[in-house]
Amino acid sequence: MLLPLSVASSYRSYHRKRGQLLERSGLSTEIFGTLANGETVEAVTLTNANGMSVKIIGYGASIQSVCVPDAQGRFADVTTGYATLDEYVAQPHFYGATIGRVANRIAHARFTLDGEEYTVPANDGTNSLHGGDVGFDKVNWTVTACDAAALSVTLRHFSPRGDQGYPGNLKVTATYQLSADNALSVTYRATTDAPTCVNLTNHAYWHLSGEGAPHDAMDHLLTIPAEHYLPVDSGLIPTGERRSVAGSVFDFRTPKPIRDHVRDFADAQLRHGRGYDHNWIIDQDVAPEPRILAELKDPHSGRTMTLLSNQPGVQFYAGNFFDGSTTGKAGKSYHIGDAIALEPQMFPDAPNQPSFASAALHPGDVYENVIVWQFGIAASA
Repeated sequence: MLLPLSVASSYRSYHRKRGQLLERSGLSTEIFGTLANGETVEAVTLTNANGMSVKIIGYGASIQSVCVPDAQGRFADVTTGYATLDEYVAQPHFYGATIGRVANRIAHARFTLDGEEYTVPANDGTNSLHGGDVGFDKVNWTVTACDAAALSVTLRHFSPRGDQGYPGNLKVTATYQLSADNALSVTYRATTDAPTCVNLTNHAYWHLSGEGAPHDAMDHLLTIPAEHYLPVDSGLIPTGERRSVAGSVFDFRTPKPIRDHVRDFADAQLRHGRGYDHNWIIDQDVAPEPRILAELKDPHSGRTMTLLSNQPGVQFYAGNFFDGSTTGKAGKSYHIGDAIALEPQMFPDAPNQPSFASAALHPGDVYENVIVWQFGIAASA
């Protein structure tokens, strides 16, 4: 059957572009930079047949870029980050980084495990934040495996006993994989030779219009299918209460713009964090399989992102402390609300709160956190 000329032309154009994308798909490696101690930092770029690409760097086992199409097929990098290694080292802001040993905050920078008290760095007032002064975000992970067929890369880090005050020798791996349907995933696994605490997550920030967009991310429609959240004190430590979201500014069970209430400082909880910086309760413990923790939709670009994980909580941080002092890959300074973080994890301060699911890891057990970011286009777009 002969196709009309216009249709035939479109058909050839589609397959020519498709062929070009297929030729570009695969895995590539490069040196991202060199640290002051002489270590080289590797970068691995994964590209699927749709043209979506992700760059992972060894420093912090971090997501450096995520390029996905919008409703018109235009690609943009939708995660914050720096263009150079020197910037990651000089101005650390957890951009796309792996967080550990323990994500979020530990009250008074200490905890008790099996009857013994441990002290960790107080790097957030009197509390410990994101693993301490030199958390997993500030070390150079080793790339141990690259699989071009599976579009995956595995990185490894060894954290010795006493690292940042934590007990046990901890072996950690992070395996990133890019799927054919535009889903990026990371699987964190850890083992120890002595009881310790582990709560890993990824601290990617997202702006689905593109990290260099002229507007902020506060117009994004957010959904979090949680009926309760964890209120915090003025130091952003959970009080232990599980509070209903019903009738509050924390109710995201149906999609709503983040902007609606993010700076509603009539609510004491938002005053504590200068906006949202709280943990929503998805479940009471780790699940056998990843389930939906949040959904994000950008009305400007039509891009969507669905977040899945096996973790019981998700920390939503609305970029409340961006102050324009750092400049991203597109040359734009990051200001308040320019991007948001959604971090799947155990509940904050779990080592000090017996009513929370335990963050303890014992010899013979395997810690695992599976995170999936599924990108798409809104049906309305």
